[in-house]
Amino acid sequence: MNGVCPNQQIEAMIAGGEIRAEPSVLPEQIQPASLDLRLGAVAYRVRASFLAGAGHSVADRLAEFEMHRIDLSQGAVLEKGCVYLVPLMESLALTDEINAVANAKSSTGRLDLLTRTITDGGTEFDRIPAGYTGPLYAEICPRSFSVLVRPGMRLNQIRFRRGQAVLDDTALRALHAEMPLVDGPAVIQDGLGFSVDLRLPGSDLVGYRAKPHTGVIDLERIGAYDPAEYWEEVRSRDGRIILDPGAFYILVSREAVHIPPLYAAEMAPYLAMVGEFRVHYAGFFDPGFGHAQAGGAGSRGVLEVRCHEAPFVLEHGQIVGRLVYEKMAEQPTQLYGAGIASNYQGQGLKLSKHFKTPQ
Repeated sequence: MNGVCPNQQIEAMIAGGEIRAEPSVLPEQIQPASLDLRLGAVAYRVRASFLAGAGHSVADRLAEFEMHRIDLSQGAVLEKGCVYLVPLMESLALTDEINAVANAKSSTGRLDLLTRTITDGGTEFDRIPAGYTGPLYAEICPRSFSVLVRPGMRLNQIRFRRGQAVLDDTALRALHAEMPLVDGPAVIQDGLGFSVDLRLPGSDLVGYRAKPHTGVIDLERIGAYDPAEYWEEVRSRDGRIILDPGAFYILVSREAVHIPPLYAAEMAPYLAMVGEFRVHYAGFFDPGFGHAQAGGAGSRGVLEVRCHEAPFVLEHGQIVGRLVYEKMAEQPTQLYGAGIASNYQGQGLKLSKHFKTPQ
């Protein structure tokens, strides 16, 4: 059956050798509709981001761009502003019916840690064609904070699908009529529109902006860092803020989102013409996100926003992204937030799990 592969099908792919790993895949890597990918033991500092290109292997291109290699086994710092390539512990031997898409995990995106998956012969980031057999690599570019990483850390994830699974706008409207996908009016055009909330109840705190000069973040340390050392609070009394060029912001969606158990979603940019900014690094929303059956009552989407060349006025309710919904091939046996220690079920405005909760 066409659709996104749920956790039980991912387990079958591992057992059948379509997903391979050294060492073996751990149970906690398997999410309701995706598989977390693990960093290997070495990082290559490269001169620039690159794709292998048709007919070329990543290893061949690495010989052109490598500057030096870093042993990660005892932990190593990936420095802000540099580009690294890390072979992953997982590799693939997909059948001709299965293609895949990768994305940064939520905590990765919230640290402005640009992480993309590349493959041998690849001509696109994060897109793996049906029938691909070969290794996987993570390209990592810390944008706001230098980070300490070790082998086995999970910065990105991969989703597998058979055939065409995306709901068109007609199907999305029908699904929203059957079970509301947002807690207000649904703006449906090439997906479900996502707008920014700059009028949070009872507070003029509407977001956070990354400070330009900070210490290193150890990605293994959870709830360890004082937000004030890494973030400036962004406040608004009039429902608008001005985004500064080159700055990175954490904001939150106005809509509380529901992902029903038989569906998954991916955050996509809205339109390049909307303004001088981009939204989203971490884009997967698992089945059960914000859904009552998984212990949620609607969850806001956290927006990772970077402004480009010119200052830009962002106003409350402005649409900045869209959720593209996809059918699952079958319902997962586990749902987001339902007993699997999901970090962001029921979330509002929230920094990554590495920071202490602001008092």
